[in-house]
Amino acid sequence: MSASTSGPGLGRRRFLGYLGSAAVGTAAGATGTAALRGHSAVPGAEPVPGPSSGRTVSPYAVHQPGVAAESSAVTEIVALDLLPGVRREADVAALGRLLRVWTGDVEALTTGRGTPGDTTPWLASPVADLTVTVGLGAPLLDGTWDLPVPRGFAPVPAMRHDRLEPDWSGGDLVLVVAGRDGTTVGHAVRRLVADAGPFAELRWRQQGSWNPVGPDGRPATGRNLFGQVDGSANPRPGTPLFDTTVWIDDGPWAGGTTMVLRRIRMDLPTWDELTRQEQERSVGRDLATGAPLTGGAELDDVDLAARRDGRPVVAVQAHARRSHPSSNGGARIFRKGANYEVTDPGRSEAGLLFSSFQADLTRQFVRIQRTLDEADELNEWTTAVGSAEFAVLPGFTEGEWLGQRVLDG
Repeated sequence: MSASTSGPGLGRRRFLGYLGSAAVGTAAGATGTAALRGHSAVPGAEPVPGPSSGRTVSPYAVHQPGVAAESSAVTEIVALDLLPGVRREADVAALGRLLRVWTGDVEALTTGRGTPGDTTPWLASPVADLTVTVGLGAPLLDGTWDLPVPRGFAPVPAMRHDRLEPDWSGGDLVLVVAGRDGTTVGHAVRRLVADAGPFAELRWRQQGSWNPVGPDGRPATGRNLFGQVDGSANPRPGTPLFDTTVWIDDGPWAGGTTMVLRRIRMDLPTWDELTRQEQERSVGRDLATGAPLTGGAELDDVDLAARRDGRPVVAVQAHARRSHPSSNGGARIFRKGANYEVTDPGRSEAGLLFSSFQADLTRQFVRIQRTLDEADELNEWTTAVGSAEFAVLPGFTEGEWLGQRVLDG
């Protein structure tokens, strides 16, 4: 997609779409699909049960709902770059117009309505568990734009084991679109990217899947492609520990967070050659249950002092030890994963789209990542090939738009 020489102007269809999204999107959200189902879209509304296994997730909250939401079956993470004219002028006003357009899109798509100008509005489902999370990338927060910067926000420094590829790294903006159905998620991504056209162009698009449901049909932590229960040590949403770990609590970014995306390639053929005992020693957990090798259940803490026959039960370089808060000055993150596999002719790759959320990127994520880079046994079978940093905007209420307080602050 090339930049227009006339700057970020709006064509007729997009202009009408912008007006519809910014001016009447909220009112339609209150009187459209939501009203037909007997509930109103109000600030802080709880997810609404639908006629199937899915839910309608209200877009209105103090925090963007997608961050703390349960892991979704399908996740697409999309980075965009602002058009050269917008970037060259550090045009905060143009950025604000884009965020207004996206606000209307989010209000429509998450409640099952097509966006203005949408030729296939029936692909927007009101019970798809759909969430859309929006953030600003590191290039917009490097001091050249007139924007406040969250405390501790900075690019992740180079790590010794990284082999980063430009195709999967960086970006001025991010969209994290997640839900239970790939068709609905893909439709939402296309609409959001299309409506960004007067302001930004696609940089990269990555898709992954996750199984968030256990054999009993109840929510479960889920597994990565190594067969590992991935995310057992996460702080639980709704707890004080989660709030202090994830949310920025002051200034114009209050209610937001920071996000690091790492595309981690996994060497599955070599991993599969290991015995189960070797795999569990590298991870520090029982692969079948996710429980620590020191005993207990999945959600029990790892006993790093436990010894057997004079040796630590959890090996010195095991992932569970290296990533533990006690090995990182108390630093924690909230992580989400999505598995990916690429089987194009002549190319085969599999791995994890690893998303880390934290209030202070440098103090939390970077500190943990340095410890892992120094001596995590899983480095033998994993390589980061993509990396990007974003500040996730605070949530919004009816009548507001995404990023309003940040851009006005």
